[in-house]
Amino acid sequence: MNFIPIKTPKIVKWLYPNLTWAQPLLNHKTIYLTFDDGPTPNITNWVLEQLKLYNAKATFFCIGKNIETHPQVFKAIITDGHSVGNHTYNHLNGRKSTTLNYLKSVKQTQTLITSFNIKSNLFRPPYGQIRYKQIKALLTRHYKIIMWSVLSFDWDQHTTANTCLSNIIKNTKNGDIIVFHDSVKASENLKKVLPQVLAHFSKKGFQFKQITAY
Repeated sequence: MNFIPIKTPKIVKWLYPNLTWAQPLLNHKTIYLTFDDGPTPNITNWVLEQLKLYNAKATFFCIGKNIETHPQVFKAIITDGHSVGNHTYNHLNGRKSTTLNYLKSVKQTQTLITSFNIKSNLFRPPYGQIRYKQIKALLTRHYKIIMWSVLSFDWDQHTTANTCLSNIIKNTKNGDIIVFHDSVKASENLKKVLPQVLAHFSKKGFQFKQITAY
């Protein structure tokens, strides 16, 4: 899982069958927007306002340290009816972490999420990097590991907003999970692209739903 393409290849899904790469097809065309690395003041709040314009729901995979530092922004996500998930406490790369330290980081974040009276078993590994032992340990603890169908590459400084938008428009279909980032690093592309994505797929008759826990 070192090379990360825009569209997740079938071989990767085959190698990691216990991870969630897309959602089951519903009666209505549906897309699942996800946002990693928040909550981030102003940026996450801006995302929430954009989502409201289209009655869109999303899933936010939050870093524990950011939840701890910006609890009001985290509360705003919950208040608006979106799903939240665990993204480790300090954005650990599973490939570069021992399973013990990785699980400690996940548990620390889970304790923070639970403190807001939220029950969620959703988890996404930072960078998409995770070891088999870590996967097994998380699944044993009943976590639902959410990956993606389409990467926007909004965080990549070499990816323009137009390319970012094209990545999504050309590769997204019904049931797909799209990754954005409500982070400072991704904010320039995010603010140009997210409104266009919401408008484009709404016109195509798609709904935007959050990923449900358990």
